[in-house]
Amino acid sequence: MQRWRGYEAAPGGWGRSVVTIGVFDGVHKGHQATIGHAVARARELGVKSVVVTFDPHPAEVVRPGSHPAVLTEPARKAELIEALGVDVLCVVPFTPEFSRLPAEAFVHDILVEHLHAALVVVGANFRFGHRAAGDVALLERLGRTFGFGVEGGPLVAEAGTVFSSTYIRSCVDAGDVAAAAAALGRPHRVEGVVVRGDQRGRELGYPTANLLTHRYAAVPADGVYAARLVRRGGAPLAAAVSVGTNPTFSGRERRVEAYALDFTGDLYGERLALDFVAHLREQRTYDSIEPLVAQIAEDVERTRRALG
Repeated sequence: MQRWRGYEAAPGGWGRSVVTIGVFDGVHKGHQATIGHAVARARELGVKSVVVTFDPHPAEVVRPGSHPAVLTEPARKAELIEALGVDVLCVVPFTPEFSRLPAEAFVHDILVEHLHAALVVVGANFRFGHRAAGDVALLERLGRTFGFGVEGGPLVAEAGTVFSSTYIRSCVDAGDVAAAAAALGRPHRVEGVVVRGDQRGRELGYPTANLLTHRYAAVPADGVYAARLVRRGGAPLAAAVSVGTNPTFSGRERRVEAYALDFTGDLYGERLALDFVAHLREQRTYDSIEPLVAQIAEDVERTRRALG
């Protein structure tokens, strides 16, 4: 998959293409259906498929301070999109100047002049241009003017719930990682670098990897979880993960700490990923160390069972 920074990176002599546009945070089942439809149509037409996405999240530029929790970091999102068979990932820098681009200019500059769109695949709620003034109806009218078709990406829903990034964020925020995984098509992942903590886990016999996460990462609600710890080049490890402030020790800083089962190596400085599989329990405060250690031992056994 080619990766372009900005639509201006399209090479000279670039032919026609099938384009789909969106933030695609999470690359969830709905996104997969839309992108998959674009890839399939591109192959039918014998042209390249292009995914156009944005960095940073448009909300942060249009409404500073409103950046939503991020389900997939840029590198992870690119990996997931590439796995769907896309030919080109075009990441457009979302600047204040770009946000003021009128809807008609958005279509002319990006889809017509640079990407030479033969077909554009978008979701039913797709909006574009300054103040999100453009919608699918306008896109279709402009398509008739400039000579490209427009097709809607299929909505994906289960039990009456349409999968969306907003819905998945709400699941993660509530600690319902099973529902998030059902919508994503895989466990929700949180990434970070292992940094030194208070060393209390080591003192209790359960050394933990203290993960420094991205400031906007979608971290699940406080609680204890069963997860798979993913290292670069290594097999996934079963892990019991605590998210919260260590209330037994009057902690104030919210942390993500993972105890890797049956692992004795050193993880400091490594960049890891945690794939959250199951919520085990809420955070609790204990009056002494003994019941806390007993509870951790139970958490470890429940993690083994949850991960099979």
